[in-house]
Amino acid sequence: MIRIGDKLPGFSLEAYQNGEFKTITDKSLRGKWVVIAAYPADFTFICPTELEDLAKLYKKFQAEGAEVLGLSTDTHFTHKAWHDSSPSIGQITYPMLADPTGKLCKKLGTYIKDEGLSLRGTFIFNTDGELTSMEIHDNSIGRNAQEILRKLQASIFVSEHDGEVCPANWTPGSDTLKPGIELVGKI
Repeated sequence: MIRIGDKLPGFSLEAYQNGEFKTITDKSLRGKWVVIAAYPADFTFICPTELEDLAKLYKKFQAEGAEVLGLSTDTHFTHKAWHDSSPSIGQITYPMLADPTGKLCKKLGTYIKDEGLSLRGTFIFNTDGELTSMEIHDNSIGRNAQEILRKLQASIFVSEHDGEVCPANWTPGSDTLKPGIELVGKI
């Protein structure tokens, strides 16, 4: 299973985005921050609520230099059918990766072998392709896109400010900490 600091696993997967099918690879993402939101399946109940939540903030993720990728074990054809039939999913403009063999989900540690589905997992990789944040949890719990964005922003901040760390509930512009020193003032 992947751990903090590990590289984005190699992959080449079909995706659906903005009315088109395309191939996305780990190599095509080099130099970008990458947020992967793995989810169980298309045409489900919780998934559209979180994927729509991410869609609403997609421009903010892009403003941070990040690409958001939805990931499930459905095919790219199923992603298109869901996109075309669901008002919530119809709002998505980020790529929806198709991993029908579960290869990437297995590498990320989200694959449920007995079901052929993925657990909900969120992974943030830096511009060097190194994992900076990950969260995997039960499929009955939806995620908060604002918190994912906050974690991305904190990951970016600490990568750009050597020796500074972000305390609980940190948001851009808030005070940070320098271990062994006092609170660092607002930036």
